[in-house]
Parts: sequence; structure tokens; C-alpha cells
Amino acid sequence: MKATMRSLKRTALHFAVAGNNVSAVEFLLSHKANVNVADKHGLTAIHLAAWSADLDIMLMLIKAGVNQKATNEDDMNALHFAAQNNKGDIVNYLLQELRLTDLNKCDKKGKKPFHLAAEHGHIQTVNNLISLKLFTLEKDKEGNTALHLAAKNGHSEVVETLINRWDEVDKTNENGETPFYLAAEGGHEDCAVLLLEAGSDINSLNNDSSGALHAAAQNGHVSTVKFLIGQNIELAVPSQKESPLHLAIRNHHMDVVDMLLEAQYDINTLNRRQQTALHLAAELRNINLVEKLLKAGCDQKIVDKQGKTALAEASRNNHALVVDMIIKAERYYTWKEENIEKNEEREEDILLTFKQDHAPQTSQIRSALWNLAYNQLKEYEWKTLAHLWKFTDPQIKAIEEQWTGKKSYKEHGNRMLLIWLHGVLLAHQNPVELLYKDLVQIGHRQLAENVRAESASDMDSKKCLIS
Repeated sequence: MKATMRSLKRTALHFAVAGNNVSAVEFLLSHKANVNVADKHGLTAIHLAAWSADLDIMLMLIKAGVNQKATNEDDMNALHFAAQNNKGDIVNYLLQELRLTDLNKCDKKGKKPFHLAAEHGHIQTVNNLISLKLFTLEKDKEGNTALHLAAKNGHSEVVETLINRWDEVDKTNENGETPFYLAAEGGHEDCAVLLLEAGSDINSLNNDSSGALHAAAQNGHVSTVKFLIGQNIELAVPSQKESPLHLAIRNHHMDVVDMLLEAQYDINTLNRRQQTALHLAAELRNINLVEKLLKAGCDQKIVDKQGKTALAEASRNNHALVVDMIIKAERYYTWKEENIEKNEEREEDILLTFKQDHAPQTSQIRSALWNLAYNQLKEYEWKTLAHLWKFTDPQIKAIEEQWTGKKSYKEHGNRMLLIWLHGVLLAHQNPVELLYKDLVQIGHRQLAENVRAESASDMDSKKCLIS
């Protein structure tokens, strides 16, 4: 206690008042305790009384000659503290009994007692100050009105009361934010509903060209995002730095991502770096999100400001799993486009995924492919097969950028073979027979025979699950 008293420069009276200890206050005052000593933050006993004590202690301090208009380092006086902590009896005493109306002034942040009562959701004090004619439309130093502050902190009762006194509910603060924007940013759906009913513009943008959907998505407010979409908020907003989808991804709010995709949000929208959601997912190495975006059919050909596709981004970030997933998707959608009529009959049979295959049904063929890549193919032969199977140069380059060294070609070959296997199985083809034919074509009949013998025994490609 003594250490605290010294560090805060508080007297025993400070602690007695803050603890609402009437007998201690009475004892100290009877021994002529100085009522106007300020602590290191400029707080005197009257501030602490207005914040946490009963009216009885306030009366004792007034009788002892406390400075009724004292301010702390933030220019807050007793009325500020009483309004901020919902001390209605002290508010009334200061204003009606002592008639200290000149306490109704701004603190260093430009907030009057009315702002503080609204900001902290004290509806009784708000109504009391209104009845005492201390309602104000003024803004604090950040441009926030009492309505902004109440909406930002989710105080729906206060918002409802203030709306009836506001001619324009969409006044903006210094950041260009309306009360509605702040309600959405905080996930305060009830406040957002009230403001919409009062005429707020759901599509208003702040100074950064961001709207309510951006704010709710960035902060992961799933319910609010759902509400905004249900209210037909504009999903596509031009000239923004980051789209709601990018913001949700960057902040790892996957539930919001799902909701935006379900709402048919443009999956190929670009951020300020001209990245798609897939670029960003690849940059963040988020495998589950990459899978989700690839299955949703995002455009993999879009390049960012540096001229890089999502595949190049994944490759640069040295994430082999993501690289392989993107190549699988590129090859699958190319095959699908080339076989439209055939695919219509088989669409329901495909369990689509681009993740690494760990299915027990494919373990035999995967083992054979590993043996082929690591023990049988020469250094450049995996590329020969890759070109035969129409792997593009960017795809081959992306595979090569992971794992470098004299024997890295073995891992490159194995990855290429597994990517090829993924496409073959989705096409409901027999990988053993295809591999046999193509190994023969490049002059490896004996290898072809070995692979067939190693993997054909229990491989039924038509029953394989890709997972």
C-alpha cells in the first residue's frame, strides 16, 4: 500500500474516498486532511468521489472546502467522472444544488459529460443530462458525436434515444465513418438495425473507401456480415485498398470467407496489390483456404502488380503443397473444359479435392511412382514425361523452385507424378495402363513392365478416392 501511495503520489484521503469508506473519510477530514492534493495524474478527492463514492462522501468533501472545479491531467472534472460512471445523484447535485453548469465543458479529447455518458451506455444519465438541457450535437476531437460513441460501443438504448434527436444520422467523424459504420465495425447488429431504420446509408464509405462490410469482415463479425448481406449491401466497391474478402482472409476469419462465397462475392476481385483471394491465400500458406478457392473456380491466370500468378506466388514462398494444389487445379479445369460433354455425366461421381493424397486405396500406385522417381528415372526424364503429359513451362518451373540440390530432381519427379496421378484418377482412367504406355513411348519398356508388376496387383482406379 505504501509503495502504491508513493508511486501514485496519493494520500490516505485518496484511498479512503476511492474505497467509499465513509468512516475513514470522516476521520481524515476531522484531522484536517488536505482535500485538494492531486496525485500524479492530477486526480483529487472530488474526482474519486464522483467516480466511485456515494453522495454522502461528496457532501463531506464539499463541506471541507474541496475545489469543486478541479481538473485532472486530461481536463476532466467531477461532472465528467460522475457522468462516465453513471453517478446520477452526484450529477444532479453538481448541476442542480451547486449549479456548477460551467463544469459542462470539453476534456482534452473534446468530450463533454454527455459524450461520456453516451459512450459508456448510461441511459439514465443520458436522459438526465437531456432533461437538464445538456444534450449536445457537438463532435469530439476525433469528430465523433455522442451517437457515434454509443453506436461504436453497442449501446442500443442510448442509440435509440439519440436517434430521435438527430436530424442527420450519417454525419461522419474525422475518418469519414458514420455511426452505422462504427456499429458494424464493432459487430453491434442491434445498433445497426436502429440506424438503418432511421435512414442510415448502408453503402456509405469512409476516407479509405471502406464500408460497413469491410469493417465487419475484418473483425470477424459473422452475424453482422450475414445481416449486411441480407440487407443487400453492395458487395463490389471500386477503388478500395482491400476488399471484404481479402480482409477476412488476412485476419483468418474463415467463417466470414464462407459466408461471402455463399453470397456469390466476386472471388476474383483485386486488392491494391492487384492480388486475388488466391494470391493472398497462397502468400499466407493457408492450405484449407487454397482448397476452398480452387474448388470455387477462381481465375488462376490473373497476375498481380509484380506480374505473378497465384502459382508463382506460392512458388516464391516455397510452399510445395500449395504449388502442387494449384497445378492440380489448373490441369483439372483444363481437362474439364476440354471434355465438357463427358464431364456432365460424371460430375456427381467426383469427390473433388486438390490436397495431398493419403487414401489407402492409392497407396500401391503412389509407392510405385515414388520408386520410379527416386530410383529409376534419370535426371531429366521426369521433365520428358511432364511435357508428354502437357505440363506447362510455368508449372514445371514452379515445381523446380522447391528443393534445390544435385538430387532434387527426384523429389521434383515424384511431385510431378503425383500431380499427374490426381488428374488421371479424376478422369476415371487407369494410371497403371497409361503410365505403361507412356514409359514405353519414351523408351523405357522395362521400367513400364516393372511399374505394371509393382502396382497392378491391387489397383482399381475406378474405385479410388482422391483425398
